[in-house]
Amino acid sequence: MPRPWKLSLGGMIDPARATPVYLQIAHALIHEIERGRLVSGAYLPSSRDLANLLGVNRKTVVLAYEDLIAQGWLTSGSTRGTMVSDQLPAARGRPAAPTPMTDKAPAYRFHAPPERPLALPSDARIRLDEGSPDGRLFPEDILARAYRTAVQQASRGNRLLYGDPRGAPGLRRSLAAMLAAERGLSVGTENICVTRGSQNAIFLAARTLLSPGDAVLVESLTYEPAAAAFQACGARVVSVRTGDQGIDVEDVERQCRAHRVRAIFLTPHHQFPTTVSLRPDRRLRLLLLARQFDFAVIEDDYDHEFHFESQPLLPMASYAPERVIYVGSLSKLLLPALRIGYIAAPARFIDAVAHNVSVTDGMGNTITEEAAAELLDSGELRRHARKVAQIYGRRRLAFAEALQRHLGAMIDMRMPDGGLAFWLRFRDTADLDRIEARAPGLGLRMADSRSFAASDDAVRGLRIGFASLREAEADAALKLMAQAAAREPACTE
Repeated sequence: MPRPWKLSLGGMIDPARATPVYLQIAHALIHEIERGRLVSGAYLPSSRDLANLLGVNRKTVVLAYEDLIAQGWLTSGSTRGTMVSDQLPAARGRPAAPTPMTDKAPAYRFHAPPERPLALPSDARIRLDEGSPDGRLFPEDILARAYRTAVQQASRGNRLLYGDPRGAPGLRRSLAAMLAAERGLSVGTENICVTRGSQNAIFLAARTLLSPGDAVLVESLTYEPAAAAFQACGARVVSVRTGDQGIDVEDVERQCRAHRVRAIFLTPHHQFPTTVSLRPDRRLRLLLLARQFDFAVIEDDYDHEFHFESQPLLPMASYAPERVIYVGSLSKLLLPALRIGYIAAPARFIDAVAHNVSVTDGMGNTITEEAAAELLDSGELRRHARKVAQIYGRRRLAFAEALQRHLGAMIDMRMPDGGLAFWLRFRDTADLDRIEARAPGLGLRMADSRSFAASDDAVRGLRIGFASLREAEADAALKLMAQAAAREPACTE
């Protein structure tokens, strides 16, 4: 019979830690069992003796023992005391001592992330994003009131439970009405699935549409997270040439003849990253190719709301709903932090997307979705959009002037007709190299020029958002870019 074992847990127990002492004792005993120092059948000290050893109240040890007995680590069924369960396997190859998770590498295989992360680090003093709104402009009181109304109504309607994986019915109705009135999509509630932002929508569309080995066409300059989503679903990403007028339709046809194409990913309203709007003739030719070669169009309309020179073209989904999977978001119109995107598509496809929501997430955030519906239905979102469109229009002009002032000698750019970003081409890529190498040291972060390229021969450039920074902030950021580009680095105070 195993003999009693003398515990030495003193160094593992610290009453000053946030974790309750009884849990610290329980965790320490589990570690001793896992490392093999407490073997199956070994008797533990009595609760009184261990309490004296550790200098804690006896009830604290009793709680720890009871917790471990309930979990199956210990047993206590006789007058001989508490022992390690004899049902536990023998310790082999277990760690010699418990160590913090922060000090350990995983002992199992996993899919490592890319060397260059998709998301920008948040450790910079100034961040030049790729076209985000200014979250400071949305009135806090209006947002708080919408959430309060959503909580009250959901509680009274008994909707604070598991719900429809397609999203809150009220928000789906509101989105369908908005798309019909403002974007020409003839859709109903059954055609909408609410997602956690547009990236989640792209992934869900890919998961529903693609099988391993399928080819997906993307432009040579594209939205990198979308390409990553397609690859995560086992698809082969095939690059298609894009130029000053948008995607090369002839190259699309060549790739369709060379590959079994399942889908093409497009941002036709404002091409990402170049901001160019795809003209109607190219849109129609692409749809003819989609019918000829039987592929789907994933249309990411990520910033439809903001246009400064002319009215926007209708989405491709408005005149080819059977061929287009339409992806949208309220991030630019509302707030990115609320994570509200959506897919609009034929009802049978939406039902398939809802199944994948059930598999990966279960459902969305009912409170946030109903708050968003309240903002849409009350007209607050429209009023906010009109107000910020004027602010962003002024910032767009000021940003263009600041670009010319600080970087004009080294860049080519065009004033974007809409959207919230500029696309900058550098006449000498050495200037771009210096900016990317030196900017982090100056406290400046921006997306890497490589993140926009889907092929090695794609043109390099930077997509720089103008909306999220006040004019003085933007000017300071562009001044830092100019310092980074200088052939001899300028001294900073």
